[in-house]
Amino acid sequence: MDQVTDKGALARQLNVDAYWAPFTSNRRFKSNPNDRTMVAAEGCYFTNANGVKIFDGSSGLWCTPLGHAHPRIVEAVTKQVSALDYAPSFQVASANTIQLTERIADMAPEGLNRVFFTNSGSEAVDTALKIAMGYHRLTGQATRTRFIGREKGYHGVGFGGMSVGGMVANRKMFAPGMVNGVDHLPHTHNLSQMAFSKGQPEWGVHLADELERIVALHDASTISAVIVEPMQGSAAVIVPPIGYLEKLREICTKHGILLIFDEVITGFGRTGWAFAAQRLGVIPDMITFAKAITNGIIPMGGVIAKQEIYEAFMSGPPAAIEFCHGYTYSGHPMAAAAAHASLDVYEEEKLFERVRELEPLLEAEFHSLKGEPNIVDVRNFGLTAAVEFAPSPEGPSTRSLAVFEAGLREGLYMRYSGDSLAFSPPFISTEQQIKDMVSLLRKLIRDVA
Repeated sequence: MDQVTDKGALARQLNVDAYWAPFTSNRRFKSNPNDRTMVAAEGCYFTNANGVKIFDGSSGLWCTPLGHAHPRIVEAVTKQVSALDYAPSFQVASANTIQLTERIADMAPEGLNRVFFTNSGSEAVDTALKIAMGYHRLTGQATRTRFIGREKGYHGVGFGGMSVGGMVANRKMFAPGMVNGVDHLPHTHNLSQMAFSKGQPEWGVHLADELERIVALHDASTISAVIVEPMQGSAAVIVPPIGYLEKLREICTKHGILLIFDEVITGFGRTGWAFAAQRLGVIPDMITFAKAITNGIIPMGGVIAKQEIYEAFMSGPPAAIEFCHGYTYSGHPMAAAAAHASLDVYEEEKLFERVRELEPLLEAEFHSLKGEPNIVDVRNFGLTAAVEFAPSPEGPSTRSLAVFEAGLREGLYMRYSGDSLAFSPPFISTEQQIKDMVSLLRKLIRDVA
């Protein structure tokens, strides 16, 4: 990959002592920060402090499908900062934020037409959980306080999201602070039954019946909501079995339980539709979103709810605050400007359709890795894919970490999670860039995995 001329100039000036990095092995990072320190980005590429040009094979943290420094977004944010750089969201609002709610509601599945803004996916999840609990209280079912998540699920790092999430490493240190009464569905990842599945696996619909067992254990009258990712992204692209989400919807409806789809990763085109709910033909009661709504340029998240949920809150004295919840930066006008520009580009460049066009190529390229050293699974859905390695005798994540670090040296950024590598390239990627990404990945696997 290309390198800039002044290799390492900035890196030599950086003092990383004060930096405490999130979700990072800080000691490993600080032992050699140059490869991991990004100094520029344009299109589908980062440039790191060593001057290496790196293909963004994961759209940052699943959040930059339009690539970097898109001129339409740069222009929109630049104009907004001089027009209305901030407006409070309590008791007043910015015009472009109100207009954005209409656009999001128009894109959402039928019946979901009320939008509440947050600043991140973590905040969106905790907001959705509060909405669910409040809804049941307002409709005379105050005993419905229990939430059901899923093993291997990721719903952010707030105490609510951690509680319904199912990643052990994220939970174990904070166990005393977990929300009471949360239970979890089993995950659907089973290599003996679905290894190397293309798209949705045929095996696993029966796992949704575990929700009936959980309902029988706790009684439906105690359960507020079930929250799942339509596709589990942070666990490295765990794709729902055919019929699985439909079965969850059926059981939730039967027992009066709200169904929440966490679409922080899948929302705004990652599966080829605005929301994975539309691709999969399953309509939840609420959707959480973030990331791609602004192309990751300025943080924004939110919840899209059915009108009947919103209407339940519209009670009490006319001047009363109906939902005592929100954030200083909810619906920030700068974030709204970035969101409008991003939605314009998605629409004008027909990028959701582009995802559908690229999906067969991505699938074929990644599944061509079957048979490479130590690979035990390849899976894909929409413009996402994952490669899973056999566990190493040297410990968890050994192979995936080695490939990740080699990629930064040779020009490829990817996400690693456990023994898997996850990919979600930008929607603007060319066919050749997809092929080159997998070609370099193949080389890295052979070299270090």
